[in-house]
Amino acid sequence: MSTRDCYGRLVTDLTASTTSGSARRNSSGLRRDLELLEILGSPQAAAASGLGVSKVAEIAGRDKAQVSRTLATLAEVGLVSRDPDTLQYSLGYGLYALAARTAEARMVSASTPFLKRVSAATHETTHLCVLRGGTVLTLKSEMSNHTYRALGWEGVSVDAWGTSSGRVLVSDWDSAALRGWYDANVANATALQAISPLALETGQPQPAGHRPNKIQTFDDLRAEISLIRRRGYAVVDEEFESGVVGVSAPVYDFKQRIVAAINVSAPKQRFGRHLEQAGALAATVALDFSAALGADLKGRPLNGGKG
Repeated sequence: MSTRDCYGRLVTDLTASTTSGSARRNSSGLRRDLELLEILGSPQAAAASGLGVSKVAEIAGRDKAQVSRTLATLAEVGLVSRDPDTLQYSLGYGLYALAARTAEARMVSASTPFLKRVSAATHETTHLCVLRGGTVLTLKSEMSNHTYRALGWEGVSVDAWGTSSGRVLVSDWDSAALRGWYDANVANATALQAISPLALETGQPQPAGHRPNKIQTFDDLRAEISLIRRRGYAVVDEEFESGVVGVSAPVYDFKQRIVAAINVSAPKQRFGRHLEQAGALAATVALDFSAALGADLKGRPLNGGKG
């Protein structure tokens, strides 16, 4: 039989009787398929690094051949995976990806009041951003009321390493993970860092006053990450684009992992004098948003406290 844990997830009792197995045989096709996923998501399956067809069929109280066909179909769409050596099945990456997208969609929906708080206080466009490999993707933008304002970037990806949001999104990684990310996404791009995006795109001369990206080496990245951890937010000053400045602060999930960033970007002439205040505000709102997502932030200093 199945019960629900404190998170509302279905948990299968693998000691269920044969009578329970008989009831399963009379359930609908989709429900029976979902029960196989429940079984593969059980503690017993996790402890054994998967279950074979015979064991799954025994637990489900179903015909082995029928279970085998169903698992093969689920494997074709990535919901389960089969170890080629042991022939045991486990939950597939497709299922985890689906769960991640669902969680992300809920996060976007829940972000609106928090983005509005930052936008209302700064009078600037505010964004919710996530990491996609070496790029930052904007999931949602809350527009400011300025006539001249940053555009909505929803659905747009940009290189992460040159942005405050990108740096924030990797600021809770350990040194080894950070090194791997740097080698894969930053090291080969440093030759372009002294060239503004506008100059690259148009082939025109470098705009006067453009500042090259401060991340030129891995040590530079580590120093920047240390600074972000101390103060709880990141700042870029014309590194991403000439005349544009921005701040970002991390959003945590219930596992205390950084899953998103709240970002504010605006023209330097209007916003440059307020970066520190805006960064502190974004950090405060991001922590409130994190709490709404289930993060346990008790005892966490406002500045991130990771030193």
